[in-house]
Amino acid sequence: MESLMDILEDLGPVFLGSRLKRLAERLQAGAAEVLAEAELGVQPSHMPVLAALDRENMLIGQLAQAVGMSQPGVTRSVAQLVELGLAETQCTEDQRRRLASLTPAGKAMMVRARALVWPRLDAAVKEICPISPDLFCEQIAAIEAKLAEKRLAEYGPHTHRPALQIRDYEESVAACFRDINLEWIDDMFVVEDADLEVLDHPQEAIIQPGGEILFVESPDLGVIGTCALRKTGQGSFELTKMGVRSTARGLKAGEFLLQAAICRAGEIGAQELYLLTNSACQPAIHLYEKLGFSHDAGIMERYGARYARCDVAMLFTGTF
Repeated sequence: MESLMDILEDLGPVFLGSRLKRLAERLQAGAAEVLAEAELGVQPSHMPVLAALDRENMLIGQLAQAVGMSQPGVTRSVAQLVELGLAETQCTEDQRRRLASLTPAGKAMMVRARALVWPRLDAAVKEICPISPDLFCEQIAAIEAKLAEKRLAEYGPHTHRPALQIRDYEESVAACFRDINLEWIDDMFVVEDADLEVLDHPQEAIIQPGGEILFVESPDLGVIGTCALRKTGQGSFELTKMGVRSTARGLKAGEFLLQAAICRAGEIGAQELYLLTNSACQPAIHLYEKLGFSHDAGIMERYGARYARCDVAMLFTGTF
């Protein structure tokens, strides 16, 4: 019988986090069996908290730091131990912090854990670990220290993000303007006549009246995003039909494109740059806010009826 694929093993370091999580779940399951056989009435997740309190009484914040857990997670664990009669808490003098400690039952349980559980688990780990468990723990500590210095995403080369370039409208990429926008509009809303008027006739609707259509492309993926600056009055432009292919998310192409569109608006004499969108597009709205757009009731009143889905209107208040 052919052995089943182990994708985590095959892909090695790339999936180290998932591999360690799987290993931790297996070790925790085994520890739970040992605890159950010893009839201690606790789960493996309780043991670090119990071990820390067995050394000294601690404030919840100190306890979270000692066991490397979030404060809400430690608070839940302590509450569970209180229910089991193994721990207790009391307010400190300022009444805002709680000091946790073991009850006599908790201390007695820890005596049993050290006698019945810890030696068994220690021997089991030494038996299954192909290198010294102490050395293995030292390597884990070294990794944790590195992650304390900076996030994983900040390590390694950053050349995985391809260089992005802005490309002006031309007939050879005209179809991308339509396809990219129909992808996101059809996915989230209903395509309206006002959409098709622009997407089917970009020359007549955007270019000829004095507007611009921009594209963002990467060397590897080609054209991945687009947007238009539609002239709607003397010095007034609508930022419209902005979209990025779903296959290119994570490259920050939208931010790159929006910055270029704002600069281009200034170059072509925009005195007013606005946009119309929908509150369901929260990631896009956050990006607009980040780059200088503000919600504007006047824009909504003047232009909001253009699209049935429009319930958000924004005006660029930054500097071109």
